[in-house]
Amino acid sequence: MTRYFWAYRMFRTHDCNSLRKGDIGKQVTLAGWVNVTRDHGGVIFIDLRDRQGLTQVVFRPEENSELAKQAHTLRGEDVIQVSGTVAARLPGTENPNLATGDIEIIPSELRILNRADPRHFQSMSEPQNEDLRMTHRYLDLRRPRLARNLRNSSPGRESDARLPRQPGFRRS
Repeated sequence: MTRYFWAYRMFRTHDCNSLRKGDIGKQVTLAGWVNVTRDHGGVIFIDLRDRQGLTQVVFRPEENSELAKQAHTLRGEDVIQVSGTVAARLPGTENPNLATGDIEIIPSELRILNRADPRHFQSMSEPQNEDLRMTHRYLDLRRPRLARNLRNSSPGRESDARLPRQPGFRRS
């Protein structure tokens, strides 16, 4: 278990939902899936997602043109590792709907861990075709509602499995 913990820490220093205003100025490493990419006049915004949440990563060509060029090739569901500095978002660009909405990552390093094939449907939206959804169930399970249901069902199943071993348990 200890070996796994240290391998995890070398891979990332924080989860995508753990950074706040108090972390501004820290050097961090995050890893996860590219949720959304947006190009605003050459500045590339990437919402990086892991099982804990989202963090915005901002690639500015004037700061590092090579990284911005590399980020321009990213698509949804690509798996990346980003190292950089936590910075405050510009005034007026904060997102109160996100726990990490007050900060962004200014990357100094980008490592593409895995390229994703083009998606059959957007995993964050409700698919319209039920057959397509069932064919690609592994993508469907990434939608926030279904992923949350999977995480929350585990503690209930664990307590149900322990119940027959409790003193005084009788089958009717």
